[in-house]
Amino acid sequence: MSKTIISSYKELEALVGKDLGVSEWHTFTQEQINLFADATLDHQWIHCDVEKAKRESPFGNTIAHGYLTLSILPHLWEQIVEVHNIKDQINYGIDKLKYNQPVIVGSRVRLHVKVNSVIDLRGTTKASMGVKLEIEGNRKPAYEGEILFLYHFNS
Repeated sequence: MSKTIISSYKELEALVGKDLGVSEWHTFTQEQINLFADATLDHQWIHCDVEKAKRESPFGNTIAHGYLTLSILPHLWEQIVEVHNIKDQINYGIDKLKYNQPVIVGSRVRLHVKVNSVIDLRGTTKASMGVKLEIEGNRKPAYEGEILFLYHFNS
C-alpha cells in the first residue's frame, strides 16, 4: 500500500473530492479496550465485563468504546497520508461525526479517507477530510464524519 504524499497547499487542493486511500486492518482486543477504560475511567460493563456482556449485551460480547475507535484515527491516518514541508499540523476539530455500528471485541476495522474541502486562511490551510471506519464483514461503518486539520506549509 502506498501513501499519499502532500507537500503544499496546491497539492492538497488538487485532491479535493478524491479518495486518499485505505489503512491496513486493525483488530480491537479486550486488552486494548481495558487499557482505554483505565485511561479514561470508563469501565462500563458493556466494554469491560466479558462474561456479563456475553450474557446480557445485545451484541453477544464486549464492544470497543466509541471514543477508542475514534482515538486510533491518527494511527490509521498515518498509514494513508504523509504531509511534508510543514511547520506544524493541528487537529482543529471534528464535524458531523456519527457512530453507526458498535465495534465488537475481535473485530477488524480500517479507515477510508477522502478530501472534502481545502481553504486558505491567510496562509494557514484548513482541510476537511471525510473519514469512515469500516468494520470487516459489516455493511455499515463504525462511524463516518469529517476531521479538520490546520496545516502551516513552509512555502
